[in-house]
Amino acid sequence: MRCTLGVDIGTSSSKGVLVGPDGVIAASATRAHDVERPHSGWVEMDAAIWWEEFVAIVRELLAGVPEAEIVGVGVSGMGPCVLLVDERDAPVRPAILYGVDTRSTAQIERLTHELGVEEITRVGGSTLTSQAGGPKIAWVAEEEPEAWERARRLYMPASWLVRRLTGAYVLDHQSASQVSPLYDIEGERWHDPWWERYAGGIEQPRLQWAGEIAGEVTAEAESVTGIPLGTPVIAGTIDAWTEAVSVGAHEPGDLMLMYGTTMFLVATGEETLRTPSMWTTAGAFAGTRSLAGGLSTSGALTAWFKGLTGADYPELLAEAAASGAGARGLLVLPYFAGERTPIQDPDARGVIAGLTLEHTRGDLYRAMLEATALGVRHNVETMRAAGADIRRIVAVGGGTQGRLWLQVVSDVTGLVQEVPATTIGASYGAAFLAATATAVPDERPAITEWNPMSERIRPDDGLRPFYDSLFARYRRLYEGSRPVVHQLAAAQRGGSPLTPTPTPEES
Repeated sequence: MRCTLGVDIGTSSSKGVLVGPDGVIAASATRAHDVERPHSGWVEMDAAIWWEEFVAIVRELLAGVPEAEIVGVGVSGMGPCVLLVDERDAPVRPAILYGVDTRSTAQIERLTHELGVEEITRVGGSTLTSQAGGPKIAWVAEEEPEAWERARRLYMPASWLVRRLTGAYVLDHQSASQVSPLYDIEGERWHDPWWERYAGGIEQPRLQWAGEIAGEVTAEAESVTGIPLGTPVIAGTIDAWTEAVSVGAHEPGDLMLMYGTTMFLVATGEETLRTPSMWTTAGAFAGTRSLAGGLSTSGALTAWFKGLTGADYPELLAEAAASGAGARGLLVLPYFAGERTPIQDPDARGVIAGLTLEHTRGDLYRAMLEATALGVRHNVETMRAAGADIRRIVAVGGGTQGRLWLQVVSDVTGLVQEVPATTIGASYGAAFLAATATAVPDERPAITEWNPMSERIRPDDGLRPFYDSLFARYRRLYEGSRPVVHQLAAAQRGGSPLTPTPTPEES
């Protein structure tokens, strides 16, 4: 049976699928892992795990379906990450993860001062935030000079797998556009003056689009993985964009809403929209642009609460459903790991407001589901204000398995969400990209045939006035609590706030 293989390296696990030519999943495998948090604001990972788990997943899949004939390999991974390696491709330090890692605040401020906000936005599309790869590269150069002295190449999870499989040193345009400010979004190329200034000594990866073939499996990779010699491997991209592909939410007017460890949103269009509150990037395919956003916590928040209480998810969901809209007067800010878009505040912290002795764990869990939904609404409204033409919303990711969470998001936002038949996510999208890359032109599959929509989640219009009011309170709660929360964040770090000049209330 002809199959394509798709593997995604995520924040909390790696997942792989074998997919037949009709889009049916023949086998799947998962490996859980943890990130490292050695200091406040640091989130990093040993890149050896990425390859080890890839090999283990592929070996399991091939053993489970011995009749599978692998015709293409698709890869994706969390990002943007910064993995720097030496001339022998040995990592010089653990990989620094995406916007949840906030260590480079000082570098963001310095690069912004040196280059200017207007010029950074003109070249790269976005202002510099904790999501940007450039300041993290600068952080290594400044804070770990011995590691920097040995650094020669830059990888992310997908491109690291490509390197190990094929020997090719590439990075896709979408990932590269998040190595701000080192990528020219209109020219779709590296911005050489700033690359030399802030990444001198690092060889530039060759740029490709996500679905293009980067190379073929080498004899060495075949011996380790069992994937046949010469099998084509695509360049791949960051998981959120591959997830969008997996559900067909990658056309202009589409918004992909990814329910995972973090919540991620990708609006696809043809125009480069620039706003300081969101991330402007290249799309997964030539000729497309994305306006993206992400909450720092979503599934991470509910998992944290599950761990504290010792309850299982079915119990918590049942209790949250019984609690009802508004969680009996509770309101939560979901900023337990700082926040990315649209407030771009690494010093934001979680807040639980309205708590009384009468509240239950079901009320708290309901309030946390509503908190992530309020964060989604804030992002969607910001995108639309920036000019995003959002005509269709598709939900994807592990969180879509819980119908209550989907319904809460639709009720809070007032949006209809389309849910596809297969929501396994980025690994499936990677397998689809590999299938299209290796098929002859007139036999290329369509994602609507592989993965049709199975249902639509419609909002309860009767709850709209209530959630409009709650959203207003949500916005006011952040503004009102920010001065105290920033002081608490500074105390947690043992230093001064990494925020703009204090307001009079903070002084």
